Amino acid sequence: MTMRGWRLLLAGALLISLSACQAAQAAVPGALGRPSGVAPVTPYPVGIRTLDLARGEDRPLPTTVWYPADARDATAPPRDNARPAAGRFPIVLFSHGLASTPRLFAALLTRWASAGFVVAAPAYPYTNADAADFQRWDVRNQPGDAEFVIQDLIRRDTLAGDPFRGRLDVAHIAAAGHSAGGFTTAGLFTTGHDPRLRAGIVIAGGGLPGTFAGPDASLLFVHGGADPIVAPYVAQAAYERVPWPKAFVTLAGQGHGEYLTPGRPGFSEANNTMTDFLRWTLYGDTSARTRLPVDATLAGVSSMSGKI
Repeated sequence: MTMRGWRLLLAGALLISLSACQAAQAAVPGALGRPSGVAPVTPYPVGIRTLDLARGEDRPLPTTVWYPADARDATAPPRDNARPAAGRFPIVLFSHGLASTPRLFAALLTRWASAGFVVAAPAYPYTNADAADFQRWDVRNQPGDAEFVIQDLIRRDTLAGDPFRGRLDVAHIAAAGHSAGGFTTAGLFTTGHDPRLRAGIVIAGGGLPGTFAGPDASLLFVHGGADPIVAPYVAQAAYERVPWPKAFVTLAGQGHGEYLTPGRPGFSEANNTMTDFLRWTLYGDTSARTRLPVDATLAGVSSMSGKI
């Protein structure tokens, strides 16, 4: 065979191999071959992993991570250290409120992981429920903690031997949080914030000084209409300062967060709205964007203003 013939044969073999690889990826929910702008449709089983992180000796940040798991190595409820599913998945950093813990939000965060997101939730050193030295005002330091955790996950995507290597879509990141965690979330969106941080969900929270500046991002506020802890006007004032695409979901007559519990009034509306907000902002799924006003609207229960 001539040299030209060998080259043609080799080129053909490479094309066949590449096509087979792409076809195999496309057959797996969440795989690298998923068409752009399409979020996963089939729910994933969920794995759970704990990262022993610290931002200095005095700021331990044990972080619970819920993530889409390989169906061959996962069960219900979520299995510890199950193999991650094939593909790359956007990151969501979740921040708890005062005297709370990440696992108190497991029912919500497991649903987000099942929908195709890697959800990392640090226990903040001086405001979590088990803190030996509880310091309410340490919330002002938590945006730095949250950014530290995000950067650690970004590092793991290329870290040899780490289970998350090659499984994280580090170009598409969101932050979410409840109560003081909502203020923490807002505190991430300041001048010079990482442009990969594309979206935020402030639940029963508000803004911090200097927030809502820097690269464009989309913001969703979720708030109880009768919240006695963080009054609705606090969230509304923060919302008005956001210069980017934004929306505000009000849970009629609700308090500080009961709507985050499965089975309680407003849970389906809040969860569906937040999940589709993440699908739109992190996957670019236009069908999820279209669903947002429908997700958020139930007469006497919930309503949405603004536009993402």
